[in-house]
Amino acid sequence: MPDLHPLLKTTPYRFIDQSTLGPEFSALQSFAMDDALSMSVGQGSSPTTARLWVHHNTVVLGIPDARLPYITEGVNYLKSQGYQVVIRNSGGLGVVLDDGVLNVSLIFSDSKTVNIHEGYDAMVQFVRYLFRDYTNRIKAFEITQSYCPGTYDLSIDGKKFAGISQRRVKNGSAVQVYLDITGSGSERGRLMRDFYTIAKREEITRFDYPDIDPDVMASLNELLNVELSVTQVRNMILTTLHDWSGNISMQQLDGQEIEWFHKRFEQMIDRNKKALASL
Repeated sequence: MPDLHPLLKTTPYRFIDQSTLGPEFSALQSFAMDDALSMSVGQGSSPTTARLWVHHNTVVLGIPDARLPYITEGVNYLKSQGYQVVIRNSGGLGVVLDDGVLNVSLIFSDSKTVNIHEGYDAMVQFVRYLFRDYTNRIKAFEITQSYCPGTYDLSIDGKKFAGISQRRVKNGSAVQVYLDITGSGSERGRLMRDFYTIAKREEITRFDYPDIDPDVMASLNELLNVELSVTQVRNMILTTLHDWSGNISMQQLDGQEIEWFHKRFEQMIDRNKKALASL
């Protein structure tokens, strides 16, 4: 048994797999789901929860992205490339999601007493442990020329394959990571580079948007020269959590959680309508 971060030492783990729901499953539903689970975990109605999710051809923008001077043109470009566009309620900037990107949310309690960096550190250890049989070279530092750069970018040999964000609701905290498993990281990077080129142009903005170099991004398959699938990584996660806790609950949303989900989902829809109203 590894020397686990305290946040990862829990039993049982609740495991919710939404990675196979298909294109009709909206990213707005995902963010509402994490909010509802954060409220449930935070008040002690649910144990620590791992939720897996995949969204097809979706660009999730951050709130600052909606303030780009030519955001209409930028969003139209993304749509012309076959992507739907949503704005999330957690921090950060735009990321690309498709069927080669597995998203994992680890939802912890005690967010009011646990330092925010603890959640990030726990996710870093989680990812390193998950891929321990493939590499020991995963580093956590900002890849400044990636899309959605941040202190807890995960990279191998300087090429980013994952980014971590965190959203705190009530007394719960959803720590979210996207993992580029298959496909081309640089192609995803080019999509976002072109988006910012179109949406910002040469304008001077108060917010510092990234100057993206697609070559600093890659998928795990590209970096490790393997042929992992999203399904394989899903199974690795389930096995890991079972090994750690010995007890997995597969319970879906229930009771009060469903009410919270619907309320948060409506809020996400309204927020997106307002943010994208002119597009």
